[in-house]
Amino acid sequence: MFNLKTWIALAAMLGGGGVATAQLLPQLPPVPPIGGVIDRARPLIDDATALPGRALDQLAEARRMRIADLVRRYPDRIALDPEGNPARARELVVDDPDDVLVARAERRGYRLIERSDVLGVSYARFVTPDKSIGAAMRELRKLGARQVSADSLHSESGSTAALAVPAGGGDGAPIGMIDGGGAGRAAAQRGFAEGAPRASSHGSAVASLIVGASGVRGAAPDARLYVADVYGSDPAGGNASAIAKALGWLVGERVPVVTISLVGPANPLLARVIAAAQARGTIVVAAVGNDGPAAPPSYPASYPGVVAVTGVDARGRVLIEAGRATHLDYAAPGADMLAADAAGTAVRVRGTSFAAPLAAATILAVYPAPVPGGAAAALAAVDRQARRLGPRYGRGLVCGDCRTPPK
Repeated sequence: MFNLKTWIALAAMLGGGGVATAQLLPQLPPVPPIGGVIDRARPLIDDATALPGRALDQLAEARRMRIADLVRRYPDRIALDPEGNPARARELVVDDPDDVLVARAERRGYRLIERSDVLGVSYARFVTPDKSIGAAMRELRKLGARQVSADSLHSESGSTAALAVPAGGGDGAPIGMIDGGGAGRAAAQRGFAEGAPRASSHGSAVASLIVGASGVRGAAPDARLYVADVYGSDPAGGNASAIAKALGWLVGERVPVVTISLVGPANPLLARVIAAAQARGTIVVAAVGNDGPAAPPSYPASYPGVVAVTGVDARGRVLIEAGRATHLDYAAPGADMLAADAAGTAVRVRGTSFAAPLAAATILAVYPAPVPGGAAAALAAVDRQARRLGPRYGRGLVCGDCRTPPK
């Protein structure tokens, strides 16, 4: 029989940081690795595919508590949008602004901090007057803005360390990642946040699963890895506009496959930039997150055409904490495995964060260059090699032998 107290303890553990977890909010204090806690909980769960409603509610509550704690820690940098999602405080994004709107907004006390274009998608970022995000959004709409959004944050886990990042890498096809900075070898690394690029354990782990590291076998060891750091040292890093710029850079570098192990709410600017990248032939791969199946659908995994990936353990079971998206494409190893942290040490990791780069490497093997309109054929080739295991695995398990098991 399921023991709810055990699940509550598990949910609390999932609320911390550390390289052993994934898709958690940034800058939270580390906790011990959760893999052993989950392994001990499994015998108490009669059916891991149908968790009790109270347990799912508890996991959702853990997510809400993490968000509230983040806002309390950084009230001048992070605020809640009208849907209760964390976003950059006192900043809004307006799509396709014209000069008239900008002038009206500035007369009402909004300060223009950026007006830019990413892959043909134009936008402006404003610092708002001293009012809530919701009130400022309503006012900008009254001033004529067609689409206004908060600069929503996307979550990631892992402590950071200011390590030098060695250049180099393979001479194969390019592959990109949008995450924290990576401490492993990379063909190029660029920052899109204050203090970036800056090596993080989460980004380093994702990078090691792609190109390898000491004690960790990479799924695409010859690939030329392009790393976009959207966190740096900024507590409000991982915001939608930073991810959009990072994706624009990678498309400009003609990277055919980009993996994103981050989750957040739907954002209109990021949705449009992803669609523009896809039109240019870039395949975007994203993790479904670790907030459980009762959590809201995660983005960017839920955007149309994005390859959504869940994780499995060494026995091929979908992780009980795996989140969900509006669609699911593949499963890949996400637990009972090693990856490298920011210090280059091989450590145990768990989470859908670590499944996404393995799926991305699998796609890269059949799609080495971006081809507008070519994604469908590439994914059909991946489908043919995927192991069919049922709907909870999407179209199948990929890269099943890519796991580096703990010694």
